[in-house]
Amino acid sequence: MYLTKTRDIVRVGFVSTRLQGTDGVSLETWKWNEVLTELGYETFFFSGMSDWFPERSHVVEEAFFKHPRVLELHEEIFDSSTRRRGLTAEVGEIKGMLKAKLYEFVKTFDIDALIVENAFAIPVHIPLGVALAELVAELEMPTIAHNHDFAWERQRFMTGCAEDYIVRAFPPRLHSVYHVVINSEAMRQLAFRCGIASVMIPNVWNFDEAPVVADDYNADFRAELGMDNDEVLFLQPTRIIARKGIESAIELVARYNAMSGGERKGRLLISHPGLDEGDEYQTRIIDYARFMEVDMIVRPDLIGIGRGTRPDGGKVYSLWDTYVQSDFVTYPSTYEGFGNAFLEAIFYRKPILVNRYAIYAQDIEPLGFKTTVMDGYITEAVVKDVSRVLSDPVEARKRVAENFAIGKHYLSYEVLRRRLPMIFMNFGSVS
Repeated sequence: MYLTKTRDIVRVGFVSTRLQGTDGVSLETWKWNEVLTELGYETFFFSGMSDWFPERSHVVEEAFFKHPRVLELHEEIFDSSTRRRGLTAEVGEIKGMLKAKLYEFVKTFDIDALIVENAFAIPVHIPLGVALAELVAELEMPTIAHNHDFAWERQRFMTGCAEDYIVRAFPPRLHSVYHVVINSEAMRQLAFRCGIASVMIPNVWNFDEAPVVADDYNADFRAELGMDNDEVLFLQPTRIIARKGIESAIELVARYNAMSGGERKGRLLISHPGLDEGDEYQTRIIDYARFMEVDMIVRPDLIGIGRGTRPDGGKVYSLWDTYVQSDFVTYPSTYEGFGNAFLEAIFYRKPILVNRYAIYAQDIEPLGFKTTVMDGYITEAVVKDVSRVLSDPVEARKRVAENFAIGKHYLSYEVLRRRLPMIFMNFGSVS
């Protein structure tokens, strides 16, 4: 092996295409980092884009999945069933460069083990995945593959000319790689499709931390949105992409407004514009909100990762400020790997509408959360339940208190504190 010292694993290197922003992979990586640091591990970071710990990070632009050269190759690979000879060479060139940079990362920070964040699961960056697989094989590097979503879970990866790359690295079948998935269906499919055993560690939240609260900073948030205090703010805390089912949130607000008879008007706030998949869907839901006569608010200039100042001198509010100032959370996704926004709503003690997407029905709903549940579409019963919660503070407080207790019991940092050291123990000492 590359590592020559015999010792317990203490220096861990995270590898991801990006470590920045509020995407699910970055959020979960941050949580794992917090717990590992608390447990005494030293952590280091390799990525293509990062605003984390510069003194412990190795940033290589070509490791970002949206690097122009990588994106061009990606589009060609999945748009055509035939691979030109030059394309293979170009993938190999970037792979070789990234592999050299990964070796440099391991050597510079004397890494004992890697945690690969989704780069072994979804093939958005084929050169990086293949480079990682080769490095891990050559070094017999103890590695945790933290898999958030796989190629077979996305229609756009079902065609193209990437079959051999996917077999090699998405996911790799290597004896020094320990696979972690975030839901039970992924565990079953990984075993069925690839013959790979895994352990499930769900997305978690630090239920012991102090939440952002109503304060002088966020007191004027509704005024910035042009809302009166007696209006109902529905929060859709997601990006604007089709699988988030935002049409259902719009319909809910429209039907709530009709049911309330104009006594309390509801408005819908989308927290993340996030046009990762183009702007056609955003155009579609803007048109739909207009058709349904729903005031839908999209203000990317107003909401950021943290508090700050806009170029015009106005405030930027954090995502957590939006939770504090909202009345009800909508989460009508048709598919999620787990559901970070669900955990955020539970932590901020907000009532929530959830569509029974498969992972929610299998892994989350059985825990006993008290939510307004839709099963694919909005019904009168759903609207009545939302109206009841919004008009009955006692019922609302009861639900959110129960949900917080359930979340803390089953989905807290304690899950990571128990399970991560056990995985590292399976690797033994590095030598």
